[in-house]
Amino acid sequence: MLAHPPFTPPAAFTDPSAALAQARQIYDAACAHLRAALAAYIAGPAEPDAAPERVRACYPFVRLRVPHGRHPDSRLAYGFVQRAGHYETTLTRPDLYADYYLEQLRLLIDNHGVTLEVGTSHQPIPLPFALAEDEHFEGALSMAQRQRLAEVFDLPDLTAMDDRIANGTHQVPPGAPEPLALFTAPRVDYSLHRLRHYTGTSPEHFQNFVLFTNYQFYIDEFIALGEREMARPDSGYDSFVQPGNVLTRRAGLPPQPGDARGVAPPRLPQMPAYHLTRSDRGGISFVNIGVGPANAKTITDHIAVLRPHAWIMVGHCAGLRGSQQLGDYVLAHGYVREDHVLDEDLPLWIPVPALAEVQIALQEAVADVTQLQGAELKRVLRTGTVATTDNRNWELLGAGSPQRRFSQSRAIALDMESATIAANGFRFRVPYGTLLCVSDKPLHGEIKLPGMANHFYRERVAQHLLIGIRAIERLRENGLHRLHSRKLRSFQEVAFQ
Repeated sequence: MLAHPPFTPPAAFTDPSAALAQARQIYDAACAHLRAALAAYIAGPAEPDAAPERVRACYPFVRLRVPHGRHPDSRLAYGFVQRAGHYETTLTRPDLYADYYLEQLRLLIDNHGVTLEVGTSHQPIPLPFALAEDEHFEGALSMAQRQRLAEVFDLPDLTAMDDRIANGTHQVPPGAPEPLALFTAPRVDYSLHRLRHYTGTSPEHFQNFVLFTNYQFYIDEFIALGEREMARPDSGYDSFVQPGNVLTRRAGLPPQPGDARGVAPPRLPQMPAYHLTRSDRGGISFVNIGVGPANAKTITDHIAVLRPHAWIMVGHCAGLRGSQQLGDYVLAHGYVREDHVLDEDLPLWIPVPALAEVQIALQEAVADVTQLQGAELKRVLRTGTVATTDNRNWELLGAGSPQRRFSQSRAIALDMESATIAANGFRFRVPYGTLLCVSDKPLHGEIKLPGMANHFYRERVAQHLLIGIRAIERLRENGLHRLHSRKLRSFQEVAFQ
Protein backbone atom coordinates (compact mmCIF):
# COMPACT_ATOMS: atom_id res chain seq x y z
CA MET A 1 0.00 0.00 0.00
CA LEU A 2 1.33 3.44 -0.96
CA ALA A 3 -0.14 6.59 0.62
CA HIS A 4 -0.04 9.58 -1.75
CA PRO A 5 -1.45 13.09 -1.45
CA PRO A 6 -4.19 13.87 -3.99
CA PHE A 7 -2.75 13.57 -7.50
CA THR A 8 -2.75 16.72 -9.62
CA PRO A 9 -2.82 15.91 -13.34
CA PRO A 10 -0.95 18.16 -15.78
CA ALA A 11 -2.77 21.39 -16.65
CA ALA A 12 -1.94 23.88 -19.40
CA PHE A 13 -0.99 27.50 -18.65
CA THR A 14 -0.19 30.60 -20.66
CA ASP A 15 0.11 32.79 -17.54
CA PRO A 16 3.42 32.22 -15.69
CA SER A 17 1.91 33.38 -12.38
CA ALA A 18 -0.88 30.82 -12.64
CA ALA A 19 1.63 28.11 -13.60
CA LEU A 20 3.76 28.92 -10.56
CA ALA A 21 0.70 28.96 -8.29
CA GLN A 22 -0.15 25.45 -9.49
CA ALA A 23 3.38 24.25 -8.80
CA ARG A 24 3.27 25.78 -5.34
CA GLN A 25 -0.06 24.13 -4.54
CA ILE A 26 1.31 20.73 -5.55
CA TYR A 27 4.53 21.25 -3.61
CA ASP A 28 2.86 22.54 -0.45
CA ALA A 29 0.35 19.67 -0.44
CA ALA A 30 3.15 17.14 -0.91
CA CYS A 31 5.22 18.52 1.97
CA ALA A 32 2.15 18.73 4.24
CA HIS A 33 1.38 15.08 3.43
CA LEU A 34 4.89 13.97 4.38
CA ARG A 35 4.94 16.03 7.58
CA ALA A 36 1.60 14.66 8.72
CA ALA A 37 2.70 11.11 7.96
CA LEU A 38 5.92 11.63 9.89
CA ALA A 39 4.01 12.95 12.91
CA ALA A 40 1.78 9.86 12.82
CA TYR A 41 4.82 7.60 12.48
CA ILE A 42 6.52 9.20 15.49
CA ALA A 43 3.32 8.91 17.53
CA GLY A 44 2.96 5.24 16.59
CA PRO A 45 4.37 2.23 18.41
CA ALA A 46 8.04 2.46 19.36
CA GLU A 47 8.47 -1.18 18.32
CA PRO A 48 6.31 -1.55 15.18
CA ASP A 49 5.64 -5.19 14.39
CA ALA A 50 3.32 -4.87 11.41
CA ALA A 51 4.55 -4.02 7.91
CA PRO A 52 4.48 -0.22 7.75
CA GLU A 53 2.44 1.63 5.14
CA ARG A 54 4.64 3.22 2.51
CA VAL A 55 4.31 7.02 2.25
CA ARG A 56 5.29 9.04 -0.80
CA ALA A 57 4.82 12.53 -2.23
CA CYS A 58 6.35 13.86 -5.43
CA TYR A 59 7.69 17.16 -6.70
CA PRO A 60 5.77 19.28 -9.20
CA PHE A 61 7.10 19.45 -12.73
CA VAL A 62 6.87 21.89 -15.62
CA ARG A 63 6.72 20.65 -19.23
CA LEU A 64 7.43 22.47 -22.47
CA ARG A 65 6.48 21.09 -25.90
CA VAL A 66 8.02 22.99 -28.80
CA PRO A 67 6.69 22.22 -32.29
CA HIS A 68 8.79 22.32 -35.44
CA GLY A 69 9.10 25.62 -37.24
CA ARG A 70 9.49 27.86 -34.16
CA HIS A 71 12.76 29.81 -34.10
CA PRO A 72 13.35 31.90 -30.96
CA ASP A 73 15.88 34.71 -30.68
CA SER A 74 19.15 32.77 -30.31
CA ARG A 75 21.02 35.89 -29.22
CA LEU A 76 19.60 35.35 -25.75
CA ALA A 77 21.74 33.73 -23.05
CA TYR A 78 18.82 31.71 -21.67
CA GLY A 79 15.03 31.49 -21.81
CA PHE A 80 14.65 29.28 -24.89
CA VAL A 81 15.43 25.85 -26.31
CA GLN A 82 17.21 25.45 -29.61
CA ARG A 83 15.15 22.74 -31.27
CA ALA A 84 11.69 21.24 -31.32
CA GLY A 85 10.95 18.63 -28.70
CA HIS A 86 9.61 17.75 -25.28
CA TYR A 87 11.32 19.29 -22.23
CA GLU A 88 10.71 18.91 -18.49
CA THR A 89 12.17 19.69 -15.08
CA THR A 90 11.05 19.17 -11.52
CA LEU A 91 10.59 22.19 -9.25
CA THR A 92 11.19 22.75 -5.55
CA ARG A 93 10.79 25.52 -2.99
CA PRO A 94 8.50 27.75 -5.09
CA ASP A 95 8.49 30.17 -2.15
CA LEU A 96 12.27 30.68 -2.32
CA TYR A 97 12.47 30.58 -6.13
CA ALA A 98 9.28 32.49 -6.91
CA ASP A 99 10.90 35.40 -8.78
CA TYR A 100 13.36 33.11 -10.55
CA TYR A 101 10.70 30.64 -11.68
CA LEU A 102 8.36 33.41 -12.82
CA GLU A 103 11.07 34.86 -15.04
CA GLN A 104 11.99 31.50 -16.54
CA LEU A 105 8.38 30.54 -17.23
CA ARG A 106 7.60 33.96 -18.72
CA LEU A 107 10.56 33.73 -21.09
CA LEU A 108 9.55 30.26 -22.27
CA ILE A 109 6.00 31.40 -23.02
CA ASP A 110 7.13 34.62 -24.70
CA ASN A 111 9.97 33.12 -26.74
CA HIS A 112 8.14 30.02 -27.95
CA GLY A 113 4.52 31.18 -28.00
CA VAL A 114 3.31 27.94 -26.44
CA THR A 115 1.53 26.80 -23.29
CA LEU A 116 3.30 25.18 -20.36
CA GLU A 117 2.07 22.14 -18.47
CA VAL A 118 2.40 21.86 -14.71
CA GLY A 119 1.53 18.73 -12.75
CA THR A 120 2.75 16.13 -10.28
CA SER A 121 5.95 14.36 -11.30
CA HIS A 122 7.08 10.83 -10.51
CA GLN A 123 10.16 12.09 -8.60
CA PRO A 124 9.69 11.46 -4.85
CA ILE A 125 10.47 14.21 -2.34
CA PRO A 126 12.96 12.82 0.20
CA LEU A 127 11.54 13.21 3.70
CA PRO A 128 14.29 15.50 5.09
CA PHE A 129 13.78 17.90 2.17
CA ALA A 130 10.09 18.33 3.05
CA LEU A 131 10.77 19.65 6.55
CA ALA A 132 11.23 23.25 7.59
CA GLU A 133 14.67 24.42 8.66
CA ASP A 134 13.84 24.23 12.37
CA GLU A 135 12.12 20.81 12.17
CA HIS A 136 14.22 17.91 13.49
CA PHE A 137 12.72 14.47 14.04
CA GLU A 138 15.62 12.08 14.69
CA GLY A 139 15.60 12.50 18.46
CA ALA A 140 11.89 11.66 18.67
CA LEU A 141 12.32 8.24 17.03
CA SER A 142 12.99 4.98 18.80
CA MET A 143 15.80 2.79 17.51
CA ALA A 144 13.29 0.48 15.80
CA GLN A 145 11.48 3.42 14.20
CA ARG A 146 14.75 4.84 12.94
CA GLN A 147 15.78 1.52 11.45
CA ARG A 148 12.48 1.17 9.57
CA LEU A 149 12.30 4.81 8.42
CA ALA A 150 13.51 3.97 4.90
CA GLU A 151 10.75 1.33 4.62
CA VAL A 152 8.13 4.06 5.12
CA PHE A 153 9.55 7.23 3.58
CA ASP A 154 11.76 8.12 0.64
CA LEU A 155 15.19 9.27 1.80
CA PRO A 156 17.77 11.18 -0.30
CA ASP A 157 18.87 9.17 -3.33
CA LEU A 158 22.20 10.31 -4.75
CA THR A 159 21.38 8.82 -8.15
CA ALA A 160 18.70 11.51 -8.55
CA MET A 161 20.96 14.46 -7.78
CA ASP A 162 24.11 14.26 -9.87
CA ASP A 163 25.60 16.97 -12.12
CA ARG A 164 25.49 15.22 -15.47
CA ILE A 165 23.24 17.86 -17.03
CA ALA A 166 25.62 20.67 -16.06
CA ASN A 167 28.64 18.61 -17.09
CA GLY A 168 27.20 17.86 -20.52
CA THR A 169 27.31 14.09 -19.95
CA HIS A 170 23.57 13.52 -19.44
CA GLN A 171 22.15 10.87 -21.77
CA VAL A 172 18.42 11.15 -22.49
CA PRO A 173 16.80 7.71 -22.90
CA PRO A 174 14.72 7.22 -26.08
CA GLY A 175 11.32 8.86 -25.69
CA ALA A 176 12.25 10.63 -22.44
CA PRO A 177 12.03 14.44 -22.13
CA GLU A 178 15.06 16.68 -22.50
CA PRO A 179 16.02 18.67 -19.38
CA LEU A 180 14.78 22.24 -18.95
CA ALA A 181 17.15 23.15 -16.10
CA LEU A 182 20.70 22.34 -15.02
CA PHE A 183 19.50 20.91 -11.70
CA THR A 184 16.70 18.56 -10.74
CA ALA A 185 14.62 19.40 -7.66
CA PRO A 186 16.39 16.81 -5.41
CA ARG A 187 19.78 18.22 -6.46
CA VAL A 188 18.61 21.72 -5.55
CA ASP A 189 17.24 20.60 -2.18
CA TYR A 190 20.46 18.76 -1.38
CA SER A 191 22.50 21.93 -1.92
CA LEU A 192 20.08 24.12 0.03
CA HIS A 193 20.62 21.88 3.05
CA ARG A 194 24.38 21.85 2.54
CA LEU A 195 24.47 25.66 2.38
CA ARG A 196 22.99 25.92 5.86
CA HIS A 197 25.61 23.54 7.14
CA TYR A 198 28.66 25.14 5.52
CA THR A 199 27.78 28.84 5.78
CA GLY A 200 25.67 29.06 8.92
CA THR A 201 22.96 31.04 7.12
CA SER A 202 19.71 30.09 5.43
CA PRO A 203 19.50 30.03 1.62
CA GLU A 204 16.77 32.67 1.86
CA HIS A 205 19.38 35.28 2.75
CA PHE A 206 21.70 34.64 -0.19
CA GLN A 207 21.80 37.41 -2.78
CA ASN A 208 22.28 37.28 -6.54
CA PHE A 209 25.80 38.70 -6.39
CA VAL A 210 28.43 36.74 -4.45
CA LEU A 211 31.93 37.64 -3.33
CA PHE A 212 34.42 35.01 -2.17
CA THR A 213 37.56 35.57 -0.16
CA ASN A 214 40.31 33.45 1.33
CA TYR A 215 41.06 35.62 4.39
CA GLN A 216 39.08 36.60 7.48
CA PHE A 217 40.45 40.16 7.30
CA TYR A 218 38.07 40.85 4.41
CA ILE A 219 35.15 39.53 6.43
CA ASP A 220 36.04 41.75 9.38
CA GLU A 221 35.97 44.74 7.06
CA PHE A 222 32.66 43.60 5.51
CA ILE A 223 31.08 43.30 8.95
CA ALA A 224 32.14 46.85 9.79
CA LEU A 225 30.79 48.06 6.44
CA GLY A 226 27.51 46.20 6.97
CA GLU A 227 27.03 47.79 10.38
CA ARG A 228 27.71 51.24 8.91
CA GLU A 229 25.20 50.61 6.12
CA MET A 230 22.51 49.58 8.60
CA ALA A 231 23.04 52.82 10.54
CA ARG A 232 22.29 54.85 7.37
CA PRO A 233 18.56 55.39 6.74
CA ASP A 234 19.38 56.09 3.07
CA SER A 235 21.41 52.91 2.51
CA GLY A 236 20.60 50.92 -0.61
CA TYR A 237 20.51 47.74 1.48
CA ASP A 238 17.64 46.56 3.67
CA SER A 239 19.36 44.25 6.15
CA PHE A 240 22.67 42.74 7.19
CA VAL A 241 22.70 39.01 8.03
CA GLN A 242 25.49 37.18 9.84
CA PRO A 243 26.00 33.47 10.67
CA GLY A 244 23.23 32.03 12.77
CA ASN A 245 20.80 34.18 10.74
CA VAL A 246 21.48 37.11 13.05
CA LEU A 247 19.70 39.92 11.23
CA THR A 248 20.02 43.68 11.58
CA ARG A 249 17.59 45.88 9.66
CA ARG A 250 18.43 49.26 8.21
CA ALA A 251 17.72 52.22 10.47
CA GLY A 252 14.13 53.34 10.00
CA LEU A 253 12.78 50.01 8.77
CA PRO A 254 10.26 48.23 11.03
CA PRO A 255 11.12 44.75 12.30
CA GLN A 256 9.62 41.79 10.49
CA PRO A 257 8.32 38.47 11.87
CA GLY A 258 11.24 36.12 12.37
CA ASP A 259 13.91 38.80 12.70
CA ALA A 260 14.65 37.83 16.29
CA ARG A 261 15.01 34.10 15.61
CA GLY A 262 18.67 34.33 14.68
CA VAL A 263 21.23 33.18 17.23
CA ALA A 264 24.98 33.61 16.85
CA PRO A 265 26.61 30.16 16.72
CA PRO A 266 29.04 29.15 19.46
CA ARG A 267 31.69 28.74 16.77
CA LEU A 268 31.83 29.85 13.16
CA PRO A 269 30.89 27.32 10.47
CA GLN A 270 33.41 26.04 7.95
CA MET A 271 32.71 28.76 5.38
CA PRO A 272 30.75 31.55 7.08
CA ALA A 273 28.54 33.77 4.92
CA TYR A 274 27.43 37.38 5.43
CA HIS A 275 24.71 39.14 3.45
CA LEU A 276 23.87 42.73 2.62
CA THR A 277 20.35 42.20 1.36
CA ARG A 278 17.96 44.03 -0.96
CA SER A 279 14.29 43.33 -1.58
CA ASP A 280 15.07 42.39 -5.20
CA ARG A 281 17.83 39.99 -4.03
CA GLY A 282 20.31 42.22 -5.81
CA GLY A 283 22.47 42.64 -2.72
CA ILE A 284 25.80 41.05 -1.88
CA SER A 285 26.61 37.74 -0.20
CA PHE A 286 30.20 37.40 1.03
CA VAL A 287 31.67 34.00 1.87
CA ASN A 288 34.99 33.25 3.51
CA ILE A 289 35.92 29.99 1.81
CA GLY A 290 39.24 29.70 3.61
CA VAL A 291 42.30 28.38 1.84
CA GLY A 292 42.27 25.67 -0.80
CA PRO A 293 40.46 24.49 -3.92
CA ALA A 294 38.39 21.82 -2.13
CA ASN A 295 36.44 24.45 -0.23
CA ALA A 296 36.18 26.59 -3.36
CA LYS A 297 34.58 23.73 -5.29
CA THR A 298 32.35 22.65 -2.42
CA ILE A 299 30.74 26.03 -1.82
CA THR A 300 30.30 26.91 -5.50
CA ASP A 301 28.76 23.47 -6.15
CA HIS A 302 26.01 24.47 -3.72
CA ILE A 303 25.62 28.21 -4.32
CA ALA A 304 25.17 27.42 -8.02
CA VAL A 305 21.65 26.06 -7.40
CA LEU A 306 20.60 29.56 -6.27
CA ARG A 307 21.36 30.74 -9.84
CA PRO A 308 23.25 33.91 -8.88
CA HIS A 309 23.92 36.55 -11.51
CA ALA A 310 27.67 36.62 -10.83
CA TRP A 311 30.36 35.56 -8.40
CA ILE A 312 33.76 37.18 -7.95
CA MET A 313 36.89 36.15 -6.07
CA VAL A 314 38.64 38.88 -4.07
CA GLY A 315 41.60 37.60 -2.11
CA HIS A 316 45.35 37.44 -1.77
CA CYS A 317 47.84 35.89 -4.14
CA ALA A 318 51.53 35.41 -4.69
CA GLY A 319 52.94 37.78 -7.29
CA LEU A 320 55.16 35.92 -9.76
CA ARG A 321 56.77 38.88 -11.54
CA GLY A 322 59.66 40.96 -10.28
CA SER A 323 57.96 44.15 -11.47
CA GLN A 324 55.00 43.66 -9.15
CA GLN A 325 54.79 45.35 -5.78
CA LEU A 326 53.04 44.18 -2.64
CA GLY A 327 49.53 45.61 -2.76
CA ASP A 328 49.26 45.57 -6.56
CA TYR A 329 46.06 44.18 -8.07
CA VAL A 330 45.77 41.28 -10.51
CA LEU A 331 42.79 41.01 -12.84
CA ALA A 332 42.65 37.45 -14.16
CA HIS A 333 42.03 37.04 -17.88
CA GLY A 334 43.08 33.38 -17.96
CA TYR A 335 43.70 30.50 -15.58
CA VAL A 336 46.18 27.67 -15.12
CA ARG A 337 44.25 24.91 -13.38
CA GLU A 338 46.40 22.78 -11.11
CA ASP A 339 43.74 22.48 -8.42
CA HIS A 340 42.76 18.92 -9.49
CA VAL A 341 39.32 19.05 -7.85
CA LEU A 342 37.35 19.62 -11.07
CA ASP A 343 39.32 17.47 -13.51
CA GLU A 344 36.57 14.83 -13.78
CA ASP A 345 33.73 17.35 -14.11
CA LEU A 346 35.50 19.87 -16.35
CA PRO A 347 38.53 18.33 -18.12
CA LEU A 348 41.66 20.44 -18.37
CA TRP A 349 41.39 20.72 -22.16
CA ILE A 350 38.29 22.92 -21.71
CA PRO A 351 39.28 26.62 -21.68
CA VAL A 352 37.80 28.95 -19.07
CA PRO A 353 37.47 32.30 -20.87
CA ALA A 354 37.38 35.74 -19.34
CA LEU A 355 33.95 37.40 -19.50
CA ALA A 356 34.16 40.93 -20.87
CA GLU A 357 31.22 42.24 -18.85
CA VAL A 358 32.82 41.24 -15.55
CA GLN A 359 36.34 42.23 -16.62
CA ILE A 360 35.26 45.75 -17.53
CA ALA A 361 33.28 46.16 -14.30
CA LEU A 362 36.30 45.10 -12.23
CA GLN A 363 38.75 47.36 -14.06
CA GLU A 364 36.40 50.34 -13.83
CA ALA A 365 35.83 49.60 -10.14
CA VAL A 366 39.59 49.75 -9.48
CA ALA A 367 39.68 53.14 -11.23
CA ASP A 368 36.63 54.36 -9.29
CA VAL A 369 38.01 53.44 -5.88
CA THR A 370 41.70 54.30 -6.38
CA GLN A 371 40.95 57.43 -8.46
CA LEU A 372 43.76 56.40 -10.82
CA GLN A 373 43.67 56.54 -14.61
CA GLY A 374 45.87 55.66 -17.57
CA ALA A 375 49.48 54.85 -16.79
CA GLU A 376 48.97 55.35 -13.06
CA LEU A 377 46.19 52.77 -13.06
CA LYS A 378 48.35 50.30 -14.98
CA ARG A 379 51.07 50.77 -12.39
CA VAL A 380 48.88 49.14 -9.68
CA LEU A 381 46.63 46.91 -11.83
CA ARG A 382 47.93 44.16 -14.07
CA THR A 383 45.84 41.86 -16.25
CA GLY A 384 47.14 38.36 -16.87
CA THR A 385 46.96 34.66 -16.17
CA VAL A 386 46.38 33.37 -12.63
CA ALA A 387 47.62 29.92 -11.68
CA THR A 388 45.75 27.95 -9.01
CA THR A 389 47.45 25.07 -7.22
CA ASP A 390 46.40 22.57 -4.57
CA ASN A 391 49.94 22.51 -3.14
CA ARG A 392 50.28 25.23 -0.52
CA ASN A 393 54.03 24.65 -0.34
CA TRP A 394 54.72 24.63 -4.07
CA GLU A 395 57.75 26.86 -3.45
CA LEU A 396 59.50 23.97 -1.67
CA LEU A 397 59.53 21.82 -4.80
CA GLY A 398 62.58 23.72 -5.97
CA ALA A 399 63.27 25.48 -9.27
CA GLY A 400 61.88 22.64 -11.37
CA SER A 401 58.59 21.91 -13.01
CA PRO A 402 56.08 24.17 -11.15
CA GLN A 403 58.03 27.34 -11.79
CA ARG A 404 58.72 26.31 -15.37
CA ARG A 405 55.03 25.63 -16.03
CA PHE A 406 54.01 28.92 -14.49
CA SER A 407 56.54 30.76 -16.61
CA GLN A 408 55.48 28.98 -19.81
CA SER A 409 51.84 29.85 -19.10
CA ARG A 410 52.75 33.54 -18.66
CA ALA A 411 51.17 33.46 -15.19
CA ILE A 412 51.56 36.64 -13.18
CA ALA A 413 50.00 35.43 -9.91
CA LEU A 414 49.26 32.24 -8.01
CA ASP A 415 46.65 31.27 -5.44
CA MET A 416 44.66 28.21 -4.36
CA GLU A 417 41.06 29.15 -5.19
CA SER A 418 40.53 31.48 -8.16
CA ALA A 419 40.70 29.02 -11.06
CA THR A 420 38.39 26.65 -9.21
CA ILE A 421 35.78 29.36 -8.70
CA ALA A 422 36.06 30.51 -12.31
CA ALA A 423 35.92 26.95 -13.65
CA ASN A 424 32.82 26.14 -11.62
CA GLY A 425 31.27 29.40 -12.82
CA PHE A 426 31.91 28.26 -16.40
CA ARG A 427 30.57 24.79 -15.62
CA PHE A 428 27.39 26.06 -13.95
CA ARG A 429 26.82 29.04 -16.30
CA VAL A 430 27.39 31.64 -13.57
CA PRO A 431 29.30 34.74 -14.73
CA TYR A 432 32.60 34.92 -12.85
CA GLY A 433 35.62 37.11 -12.30
CA THR A 434 38.79 37.38 -10.23
CA LEU A 435 40.55 40.37 -8.72
CA LEU A 436 43.46 39.48 -6.46
CA CYS A 437 45.91 41.50 -4.42
CA VAL A 438 49.61 40.62 -4.26
CA SER A 439 50.53 39.84 -0.65
CA ASP A 440 53.93 38.19 -1.19
CA LYS A 441 56.48 37.40 -3.91
CA PRO A 442 58.07 34.09 -2.93
CA LEU A 443 60.10 33.77 -6.15
CA HIS A 444 61.75 37.10 -5.39
CA GLY A 445 62.51 36.69 -1.70
CA GLU A 446 59.47 38.59 -0.40
CA ILE A 447 57.66 36.02 1.72
CA LYS A 448 54.93 36.67 4.25
CA LEU A 449 56.35 37.67 7.61
CA PRO A 450 54.13 38.75 10.52
CA GLY A 451 55.06 42.43 10.59
CA MET A 452 55.01 42.85 6.82
CA ALA A 453 51.72 40.98 6.51
CA ASN A 454 49.95 42.97 9.21
CA HIS A 455 50.97 46.26 7.60
CA PHE A 456 49.83 45.03 4.20
CA TYR A 457 46.48 43.88 5.52
CA ARG A 458 45.79 47.23 7.18
CA GLU A 459 46.69 49.10 4.02
CA ARG A 460 44.92 47.12 1.36
CA VAL A 461 41.99 45.02 2.61
CA ALA A 462 39.49 47.87 2.97
CA GLN A 463 40.27 49.25 -0.47
CA HIS A 464 40.17 45.83 -2.12
CA LEU A 465 36.78 45.05 -0.59
CA LEU A 466 35.37 48.39 -1.75
CA ILE A 467 36.56 47.59 -5.28
CA GLY A 468 34.73 44.26 -5.22
CA ILE A 469 31.55 45.93 -4.01
CA ARG A 470 31.86 48.70 -6.57
CA ALA A 471 32.27 46.09 -9.34
CA ILE A 472 29.01 44.44 -8.27
CA GLU A 473 27.27 47.82 -8.24
CA ARG A 474 28.47 48.43 -11.80
CA LEU A 475 27.22 45.02 -12.94
CA ARG A 476 23.85 45.75 -11.37
CA GLU A 477 23.70 49.24 -12.90
CA ASN A 478 24.65 47.96 -16.37
CA GLY A 479 21.67 45.61 -16.45
CA LEU A 480 21.41 41.84 -16.17
CA HIS A 481 20.67 41.46 -19.87
CA ARG A 482 24.25 42.55 -20.53
CA LEU A 483 25.81 40.38 -17.84
CA HIS A 484 24.68 36.91 -18.84
CA SER A 485 26.86 35.65 -21.66
CA ARG A 486 26.28 33.27 -24.57
CA LYS A 487 29.88 32.16 -24.00
CA LEU A 488 28.53 29.91 -21.26
CA ARG A 489 25.97 28.11 -23.47
CA SER A 490 26.67 24.63 -24.84
CA PHE A 491 25.40 23.16 -28.13
CA GLN A 492 22.16 21.89 -26.58
CA GLU A 493 21.71 24.22 -23.63
CA VAL A 494 18.91 24.04 -21.06
CA ALA A 495 16.40 26.89 -21.13
CA PHE A 496 16.51 27.95 -17.47
CA GLN A 497 19.17 30.48 -16.44
